[in-house]
Amino acid sequence: MLDVKRMRILKEVADRGSFSAAAEALSYTQSAVSQQIAALEREAGTQLVTRGSRGIRLTEAGEALVRHADAILTRLADAEAELAAIAGLRGGRLRLAAFPTVGATLMPLAIARFRDRHPDIELTVRQLEPEDSLPLLKCGEIDIALTIEPDPIMDTEGLDSTFLLDDPMFVALPLDHPLANKSRVRMKDLANESWIGTTDVCSCGALVRNHCIRSGFEPKITFESDDYLAIQGLIAAGVGVAMIPTLALTTVRDDIIIRDLGTEAPVRKIAAATLPGAQRSPAARAMLDVLTEVAEQYAKPQPHLTAVAS
Repeated sequence: MLDVKRMRILKEVADRGSFSAAAEALSYTQSAVSQQIAALEREAGTQLVTRGSRGIRLTEAGEALVRHADAILTRLADAEAELAAIAGLRGGRLRLAAFPTVGATLMPLAIARFRDRHPDIELTVRQLEPEDSLPLLKCGEIDIALTIEPDPIMDTEGLDSTFLLDDPMFVALPLDHPLANKSRVRMKDLANESWIGTTDVCSCGALVRNHCIRSGFEPKITFESDDYLAIQGLIAAGVGVAMIPTLALTTVRDDIIIRDLGTEAPVRKIAAATLPGAQRSPAARAMLDVLTEVAEQYAKPQPHLTAVAS
């Protein structure tokens, strides 16, 4: 293997025309330059420089190696510049994945704030459920995956998790439901209801079902959908009741009722999963800071939701 440092010295010798001039330019002794060239010749297995009365002259092999050295040293300089840009958030890319409710709420604000601070970073976002995004995170295809924790069906071994916010769920009812006039609904009040749930693809389904079981009943799921706006439509039609997380209630139909479950509410814990700290890029670390800031904004009570829940 040829030593890049010695190739740099050979190029300097070729450019300066002598060992002494190269030594002066590199702040080396002439003896050190001579030793480095001799070592490079041993690595190359051939003579690279000949000495004569008129100074040094490159052999054919030496000329060939200098041509390659020019290209190699240029690429190394480019690589160093790119690494410096990435470290200083002046370049590079950041690949994100978010599930729908986070993708429609936290993520747009986070992207806008990040771009304002770091406009030279290339951002991409994919809409993926956590069970799809975490394997991609592990194999390096994305840098940050927004997820819900804890989830026993997802393998998070070898990943770091940054908690962002609690996302409590509310019960949504048809306007004419007997519980619609109650300011706060209890879980036991919902034991005999027909339920609209999310599919197994969405981790919210398991969260709600397990919460109902801990409250003493198995929910009777009559319809399933992973689209919370579609779920609101089914509720408005009187098909059943449903649990809807706060982040999915930024838009609420005027023909349904949202009621607070208080301390009995199931809570989604929203987090950002990444590779372990040492493997995170500077851009990923910066985005985690932005996501934490935006999450604090969403963690505050939402005025429109407080109104409909009271």
